[in-house]
Amino acid sequence: MINLERVGEHEFVASNGRGASVRIGRKGQEGSFSPVELLVAAAAGCAMVTSETLILRRTGGEKLTAEADAVQSESGNEVISIPVTLSYDLSAVDDPEALETVVRRAVEQFCTVTRTLKQSATSPLQLPTPLQTTAEPL
Repeated sequence: MINLERVGEHEFVASNGRGASVRIGRKGQEGSFSPVELLVAAAAGCAMVTSETLILRRTGGEKLTAEADAVQSESGNEVISIPVTLSYDLSAVDDPEALETVVRRAVEQFCTVTRTLKQSATSPLQLPTPLQTTAEPL
């Protein structure tokens, strides 16, 4: 479970039970990620976590980076695509096409975030229920 706490105007801290936290704020706010940036980071991070062992085992290298960006609708109120680019050294790879196939398959089958984005997961919003008062008869 992720807990979110307001720490200032338009400033929040998300934390998990393992002691990690991240600052969330409005787009462009210093020292924080916007919610859309976190979504983009989750997609890129999931692709990297899923493919890391496959790539590093075959490349013999240690360097693996990713870039991702949110392509938003004309209104800017929805993300329509999150292209993720993985970068790593192919100089020691005998068959780059085979590695590409394995990496794509692994991400498509096991990356929970990108699989969820493809399926357009729902995110039901639960709001507090107003306290009900009962009038005492006179």
